[in-house]
Amino acid sequence: KQEGLEEWMMMELQGDLESRTKSEMQNKFIGDVHFTKQGTPILIIGHHILYGKVQDLEKPLAVMRKTWVSSNDTSGMDIDELDSLQDGHRQQSVEYTIKAIIRKKLLFKTRPKPIIASTQNANQN
Repeated sequence: KQEGLEEWMMMELQGDLESRTKSEMQNKFIGDVHFTKQGTPILIIGHHILYGKVQDLEKPLAVMRKTWVSSNDTSGMDIDELDSLQDGHRQQSVEYTIKAIIRKKLLFKTRPKPIIASTQNANQN
């Protein structure tokens, strides 16, 4: 954390990510991200595993939240704004708040590998 802001990472996947049911994937659980002892990111999606790498972004990105703010403060308003306020309309302005900074990304560009369970017990019979 720097300057009181959270630091996030961006994730980049090469190829398409589709659900089996062809439903929207927005706000859905996709998988788990883990890191090896060496710092290599691992993404597990269902029965597949992807190995990636951490890259620095050329330019940092800001994650911002847009909010509408109502105000009856007349300081700094021009004549047209004051006229609309006199008509009984509240003044609205837009504020952007920076929530986090993104300086790194997790890049997964290799094909997923299937996760195969150990079959030692099955081979002993």
